[in-house]
Amino acid sequence: MSEYYNYIKALHLIFVITWFAGLFYIPRLFIYHIEASEKPSPEREILTKQLQLMTKRLWFIITWPSAILCTFFAILLLAIQPILLQQPWMHIKLGFVVLLVLYHLKNHYIFKQLQQDEIKYTGNYMRIWNEGATLILFAVIFLVILKSAINWVFGVIGMVVLGILLMLGIRLYKRIRDKNPEA
Repeated sequence: MSEYYNYIKALHLIFVITWFAGLFYIPRLFIYHIEASEKPSPEREILTKQLQLMTKRLWFIITWPSAILCTFFAILLLAIQPILLQQPWMHIKLGFVVLLVLYHLKNHYIFKQLQQDEIKYTGNYMRIWNEGATLILFAVIFLVILKSAINWVFGVIGMVVLGILLMLGIRLYKRIRDKNPEA
């Protein structure tokens, strides 16, 4: 099985990428759905129906299958090289993976609410929520590349700085949007 390790790793990475693609795009569709609910009729109904369909397809055709296949190949990789589980950086990485799964499940919960036209979040909240996957991705990539449980502290500092920059970007975008609703 070890001769197939790099093939399995490649498949794992492909499904990591497609999973994250879904997790990056789904909150954006949530934002559009929330904003569509504020439009006048019949525009609201037309947009809502289309966004529900797009979200459903993204969620069940790309995001969920990618999450499952990514996890399957990750478990296979760990079964081939169980020594990885003795590495401190891997413990931290798996902690971030748990956060990613929780983020995914929360998105599923929001997805189900929006499919039933239950709007409980604002567009601004979802813009901030949208950055959750980005922060987790940065943390995991640095951990995997550096393979260090100690140097990840610098990564966390970098993530805090990234988070601040993302928040500033969201605020700047909101100001631009408030001045020009078509932006």
